[in-house]
Amino acid sequence: MEFNLAAVSEAIAAAKPDAECLVWRDRRFTWAEFTERSRRLANYFLGRGVGGDERTTPRSELQGWETGQDHLALYLTNGNEYLEGMIGGYKARLAPFNVNYRYVEEELTYLLRDSGARAIVYSSAFAPTLAAVLPNLPDLTVLVQVDDGSGHALLPGAVEYEAALASVTADRPAAEWSPDDLYILYTGGTTGMPKGVLWRQADIYVGALGGHQNGTEWEDLDQIAAGAVGGMRFLPSPPFMHGAGHWIALSGMHGGHVVVIQDETATFVADDVWRTVERERISFLLIVGDAFGRPLLDQLAKASYDLSSLNILLSGGAALSASLKAEFLEHLPHLMIIDGVGSSEAGGQLSHVTTKETGASTGTFTAGPGNVVLDDDLTRVLEPGHAETGWLAKTGRIPLGYLGDQAKTERTFPTVGGVRFSVPGDRVRMRADGVVELLGRDSVTINSGGEKIFAEEVEHALMHHPGVYDVVVCGRPSERWGSEVVAIVRIREGHDVTEADLLAEAERHLARYKLPKAFVFRDEIVRSPAGKADYRWARGIAAEPG
Repeated sequence: MEFNLAAVSEAIAAAKPDAECLVWRDRRFTWAEFTERSRRLANYFLGRGVGGDERTTPRSELQGWETGQDHLALYLTNGNEYLEGMIGGYKARLAPFNVNYRYVEEELTYLLRDSGARAIVYSSAFAPTLAAVLPNLPDLTVLVQVDDGSGHALLPGAVEYEAALASVTADRPAAEWSPDDLYILYTGGTTGMPKGVLWRQADIYVGALGGHQNGTEWEDLDQIAAGAVGGMRFLPSPPFMHGAGHWIALSGMHGGHVVVIQDETATFVADDVWRTVERERISFLLIVGDAFGRPLLDQLAKASYDLSSLNILLSGGAALSASLKAEFLEHLPHLMIIDGVGSSEAGGQLSHVTTKETGASTGTFTAGPGNVVLDDDLTRVLEPGHAETGWLAKTGRIPLGYLGDQAKTERTFPTVGGVRFSVPGDRVRMRADGVVELLGRDSVTINSGGEKIFAEEVEHALMHHPGVYDVVVCGRPSERWGSEVVAIVRIREGHDVTEADLLAEAERHLARYKLPKAFVFRDEIVRSPAGKADYRWARGIAAEPG
């Protein structure tokens, strides 16, 4: 049996209506309250003529890069409205998608045009940017504005979020939900233009949203509801507009756990995160690599918190450096630290667990079900122990394709030996014991002097130096090497670090040909709100004269 995400949410709510579901600031929602609000939002959209059965084309009539549903843009910072928007959208048979709220007008116009959005839920802080692009978006006709305290007035034709909910009933929406209904996730666009990845809801539920128990898929909705026993309190600290953020939030909810959102959501504030962990007795904290880990550790050096409830620290979207893992374990010896590797195009793929007993390391992973290594030419599966470097690939429940892009769909989701795979672009090697060595993303690989150098491995090597606060590595043109490695580094306050110091540290972990040929020092490293490196920005910095 396969499942629609709206149906899963309704089944859990029916089984535990009075259980706490979602917490943000002074707002505490039970499952019954969350269900009522998401139903009302769905009914509002249906009443405005977007979504619904009559605007949905059967999946069997479409190609993998085609969509047969209306799309809903979520232009929001974290809050209950984001998760209500996702589930409410599904209940209206809309396909919600994530909008990067850091986009400027040109980028926002591209995204909303590329998606063909018919409706949008947006924070009032973003109203001025949205107002500037609306004349170029004639298909975007339904606007719902969330009052976030920024003071911006309603845009013409928009309705305030709570007023929209109050204007309709909380009856179960009149729509026939299908496992084929779409889940859409736009890629980050840090190496190229963002693309909308299309998943069947039945597939993303299993692939990334907790739709199984120890690898075994659920058999029916009653079993799902009975299995949602809860007991943990999740804090997904990255923005929900990043896949890892809402994946963990929805996975927690699908397990019957309580999802908590930190107070400050416009920016990452380490003190606020730790205060939320302490106040709400958080047991599971999601972060994104060193960009989140470093400020959290710096804050622990400044202030004391009761973090005894925190058992699991998951880094999704970027691995934590071994040196930072060791620091976390010094503060919290009982902690289990998990690196989770996945992508918009594959869901969860690899994991690595660190505890006080295992010691801190980075770069090797255990593969989840359906993950293999394909050869360079995408013609065969490489057996464990093969000397070749290959592509990390996943089969089974994977996406349909990229919205509106047949060529990219066919490149990323090839058929090998009669089996369809997702190949997001990670370069790996699988050892004879089945352990996967993750080398890096091919899109940021630097070809220098005939050798392939992975930006991530150079970044991890430099992060071993105690004076490095943050670093991004990229390539720039070189007459001698074709391309040369450049490290853009932010030094920790109070540390005096030279280029020679950094080269000496990197040389302890890397072959000499991988060492940076140049360093650029900056007071800030530009990253996405989700903590991911912005390699387009880095290449621009590396190319600047002098």
